[in-house]
Amino acid sequence: MVEFEPKIIGFLCNWCSYAGADLAGVSRIQYPPNIRVIRVMCSGRVDPVIVLEMFADGADGILVMGCHPGECHYLEGNLYAERRIKMLKRLIACTGLEPERLRLEWVSAAEGSRFADIVTDFTNQLKSLGPSALAGEKPDENILSCVRAAERAAGTSRLRTLVGREKKLTEEENVYGEKVAQEEFDELMEESVKEEYLRSRIYLLAKDESISIEELTKHLSADSEIVLRHIVVMKRRGLLKMDRIEGDNPLYTALEAI
Repeated sequence: MVEFEPKIIGFLCNWCSYAGADLAGVSRIQYPPNIRVIRVMCSGRVDPVIVLEMFADGADGILVMGCHPGECHYLEGNLYAERRIKMLKRLIACTGLEPERLRLEWVSAAEGSRFADIVTDFTNQLKSLGPSALAGEKPDENILSCVRAAERAAGTSRLRTLVGREKKLTEEENVYGEKVAQEEFDELMEESVKEEYLRSRIYLLAKDESISIEELTKHLSADSEIVLRHIVVMKRRGLLKMDRIEGDNPLYTALEAI
């Protein structure tokens, strides 16, 4: 039996981790050939939507590497990447994929051996997890639809704003000398991720065909009151409208986002 070889996409920052990978190469340090490297100027430029697109296209794992904290050439780009990845792992957990398939590491230009060790460890970790449910010729359609919903949720202004303001909210006092406790912010982020993900699933289901609350409840395994509350919010945002009524059931359809 042929051993499973995971397909890994690596996002490496230009200034540190890419140079570390180059050092591993010129030093002839051995590591698995499973990684396909994409060089970015900063790890903070790795967009969650792109990461989810790559999972949808069948990547078994994604490895993001940046400069060590305090050494970022763009001051705090790597810390912004850390906050993004934390949010993204929460979204991935909603889809049925394992959050462990996404990993963030710090590698400097002088750490060729560390780069090789991380790639080796991540490759072995993915081998133990097995192929992604979205890899191969027959991806799991249910998980794929969930990843597409997560992809849409990751692009919402609510989640992007929360990620961007986490540091300011939790570390800087407002005009009243108050700041948000990290635990409180984490709870807010967790709730926001779940809400935006569920709304994205509703939107995509209603985009395929007009659908009732009862049908949405079955698809989402969610309480009908929760589904109705999200529908009200989405109608207010101009994302849904009532298409027609069949019997006693209103059917909803998605509107094109402006």
